[in-house]
Amino acid sequence: MDKTEKPIVECQMMIRKPISEVFQAFVDPKITTKFWFTKSSGILEKEKSITWEWEMYGVSDKIKVIELILNQKISIIWGNPSTTVDFEFSELSNKNTYVVIKNYGFQQTGNDLIEAIKNNTGGFTTVLDGLKAYLEFGIKLNLIGDKFPHVKQK
Repeated sequence: MDKTEKPIVECQMMIRKPISEVFQAFVDPKITTKFWFTKSSGILEKEKSITWEWEMYGVSDKIKVIELILNQKISIIWGNPSTTVDFEFSELSNKNTYVVIKNYGFQQTGNDLIEAIKNNTGGFTTVLDGLKAYLEFGIKLNLIGDKFPHVKQK
């Protein structure tokens, strides 16, 4: 990568559910809490700020929804330093949806940038894996809670 290129984390997964159901799983915290964070201050809406919590780790993050196009795309800003995350939804058939998560706008450099890319790639892959298990099979794998068993959980 030369100095003008900006790194992008990209993770993807086919989910065997209709696009409206997959999209709603990211918008509605009643569903999202089954595979990602444990608590949210509300549903995702354009230009709304929300707090997501991972209660088992005692951490939370504020996110701002910058774009929300029904059954197509959700864009948020989150983190410290902040980055942009796009969730893109494509209908492969009336029963299959392809989800692509892109994370970009990293401010870090050197080893800090490598660490951020590594952590975000692993994290968003875990989110997609949990989404797939929950929507397709109704299984709550507890992937996020089990990802860091050495961290004191509450």
